[in-house]
Amino acid sequence: MNTKAVYAACLFAALNICTLSARAESNVQPHTYTDGSHLDIQKVLSLTEDTEPTCGVVNAHMTYLDSAGHQQALDYRKFSDHCTNQN
Repeated sequence: MNTKAVYAACLFAALNICTLSARAESNVQPHTYTDGSHLDIQKVLSLTEDTEPTCGVVNAHMTYLDSAGHQQALDYRKFSDHCTNQN
């Protein structure tokens, strides 16, 4: 086996390992926010909420990176974005 083939095999193996670890992080179980929860949020990746077009309290979901760079997920309740025209 020549050197290029060995390097190619090592590169392929490394890429497979990285893909598996990224796939494992995408299956993060969300935790539910409660009063007094300590949140370690370095960067918010996505924010979503229920799609009902009504004003009121809805379920929301946030995916974020913590200070260690690990992907986390959080479920919480919030006022709908559809409440902007009401007091």
